[in-house]
Amino acid sequence: MRKRERENPCGVCGHYHKYEEGEVCMVCGHRIPAAEERSAQQGSAFPSEILKDFLYLGSYDNASRAELLKTLGISRILNTVPACQNLYKNSFTYHCLQDDKHLQFDDAIQFLEQCERDEARVLIHCMSGKNRSAAIVIAYLMKSKGWRFSQSCQWVKHRRPVVELSQVTRV
Repeated sequence: MRKRERENPCGVCGHYHKYEEGEVCMVCGHRIPAAEERSAQQGSAFPSEILKDFLYLGSYDNASRAELLKTLGISRILNTVPACQNLYKNSFTYHCLQDDKHLQFDDAIQFLEQCERDEARVLIHCMSGKNRSAAIVIAYLMKSKGWRFSQSCQWVKHRRPVVELSQVTRV
């Protein structure tokens, strides 16, 4: 795999494909956005705090920065993408969703409820921090707070503007 391919993961599925900017991937049908589109879509180098001192939403890049996570007091990580490695098993408690095709909301919510009971800060991540992990966060807010979908979605998007749930519905 050439260096350029490793630097440009698919913004939709997160895999690294052999295609140039703007072209459609022959493997998954996704398209890498042009550089100007990508700069507008890129998330922060920091995870977004969704619930104060408890729930953080971020990307795989955020989850790969152990010192940053420790500084934020995060001790647990919910990995929503089975293909993503759990990099720091000695430093954090990981919970990984096992199905790549369907989100396991009940499993994820049980883990988050346990984190809340233990008063542990948790990062929920997917590849880009805007699809799968955001859907889990919204589902958790709906269950734990009793909020409607629209209120939960608005809450999350206000704290992490790059969230795009339209991609999740295609999975």
